[in-house]
Order: sequence, then C-alpha cells, then structure tokens
Amino acid sequence: MYESRTTRPISRAQFVRRVAMHFLVALLALVLSIAIGMAGYLHFEPTLAWRDAFLNTTMLLGGMGPVDPPKTGDGKIFAGFFALYAGLIFILMASFILAPVAHRIMHTLHWGDD
Repeated sequence: MYESRTTRPISRAQFVRRVAMHFLVALLALVLSIAIGMAGYLHFEPTLAWRDAFLNTTMLLGGMGPVDPPKTGDGKIFAGFFALYAGLIFILMASFILAPVAHRIMHTLHWGDD
C-alpha cells in the first residue's frame, strides 16, 4: 500500500491526498458506527428518543460513557457490547489516521540507508 524503503518518498501533494483518504475512511467508519449505535439503542430501548440515542452513541464512541443508562436487560447487554466496540473503533480510527504520518516520518528518516 505504501512505497517501499528503496523508493523516494512521495510528494507533499500525494501525501496530503493519502492523509485525506485515510481521514475520509475513518469518517465513514464513524458515521457507520453512529448509525449502528443509534439503531441498537432505538431497538433495545424503545422509550429512548432518537436524540438521546444519538447522544448515548456519540458519548460512548468518544469514550465518555452513556448519558441515559439503559433500562431494559437487552439494552444493557447492547450497551456493554457497543461500549467494547466503541473502544476498539476509537483505537482503530486513530491509528488509521496516524499511519500515513508515522510511515512518512520513518520513510524519510530511513530512505537511502542501504
């Protein structure tokens, strides 16, 4: 996916494009995660309004925890699994966004070491 150690680092414009593509993929994953979380909250917590489902979902994805604790047993199980998912997706998105930057730094430092 990235250039090898023996090739010249890509241009700044190509690098910006690469970072933007990584950011867009992470943004898509975030939007999809919000949709999944809201659908789950609305399904398992029928008394929750869509705005509250959005708030709980985004707070979990941001690492803060739900605002309205679940009231049903199924809602509690969903919230627990979604909290685990949210923690993993947060780490994955952060590393996916930072990967091109880390690669560029390492590639620039080691280019031509052969």
